[in-house]
Amino acid sequence: MIVLGIESSCDETAAAIVNYKKEILGEALLSQEEHKAFGGVVPEIAARSHLEHIDSIIEQCFKKANISPKDIDAVAAASGPGLIGGVIVGVMAAKAMAIALNKPFVAVNHLEGHALAARISNDVEFPYLLLLVSGGHCQILVVKDVDKYERLGTTIDDAVGEAFDKVAKMLGLGYPGGPAIEKIAQSGDKTRFTLPRPLIGSNDYNLSFSGLKTAVRKIIETYSPDGNLAHANIPAQDMADICACFQYTATDCLCRKLKKAIEYFKKQYPNGKHLVVSGGVASNVYLRSQLQKLADENNLIFAAPPIRFCTDNGVMIAWAGLERFRKNYTSPLDFKPRPRWPLDINAPKAAGAGGVKA
Repeated sequence: MIVLGIESSCDETAAAIVNYKKEILGEALLSQEEHKAFGGVVPEIAARSHLEHIDSIIEQCFKKANISPKDIDAVAAASGPGLIGGVIVGVMAAKAMAIALNKPFVAVNHLEGHALAARISNDVEFPYLLLLVSGGHCQILVVKDVDKYERLGTTIDDAVGEAFDKVAKMLGLGYPGGPAIEKIAQSGDKTRFTLPRPLIGSNDYNLSFSGLKTAVRKIIETYSPDGNLAHANIPAQDMADICACFQYTATDCLCRKLKKAIEYFKKQYPNGKHLVVSGGVASNVYLRSQLQKLADENNLIFAAPPIRFCTDNGVMIAWAGLERFRKNYTSPLDFKPRPRWPLDINAPKAAGAGGVKA
């Protein structure tokens, strides 16, 4: 069983071909550089770039795999959530190939791509507890099976990756902000500034990062003679300390809510063995180290995709597409791309969905 996956939900144009043996036969990815000047992704620019490059990305993917399009068994595409212009480009390309090759089309929830990504490189069995953290999403979920999710908590405002990007922008570190903050924080004192931990005392599993971001802004303002962030003159060590304190506090917020979620998970799913992290923020090494400690303390196995598969990529979409196709969860060709698509809302399936053997 071989599946082509296409990803175009934000600012990466990507494609990959994987098989049921978890082998990556070919992959290609283009990260759009046009957005750096704006400090964030501009949807119209992103959509036009996807349209311009998607054909060549797919062609490169097949060339690296050294197979013909007719050799694949299905075509999958990230069909939401995401910037709708880019999502449409990927979905239409996938549908066109499915029609031309007479192959099934598989609509993949972009979040499910992240949710299942660890299974391609680790022996992760269902059910498992998942922390999904990216620039647009921050959720704690139980992954019970393909297409079966129990959402325990989510952010009520900013996603943690969004908070990283906004703090980096306030500090003048550019976009994307997460890698810059992580690098600078390595030489900082994580205890110098006391920052708030919103919702930390609540009895639910929800998260909040807006107040934390605002607290960092107030610190930065003290370095400006007129309160204008653009005029802030922050010494290098102070910059490192701010980054370290923010990273430490954001991670602590995640770990404290995860600790509560682990108690629930172990009680309700006693056969569950894994704590998994995925999404772009999962590439943060400090976060990984703290999650490893949390898993060890609770007798769980920590698992994460390789760092290069944490940010948006074609491999995770191809693998999620394969996992869905293996269960015969194919999609009708009139499937409409979705700008919003919670994981606990399923995609329409073809009639008679059952199972497909590898």
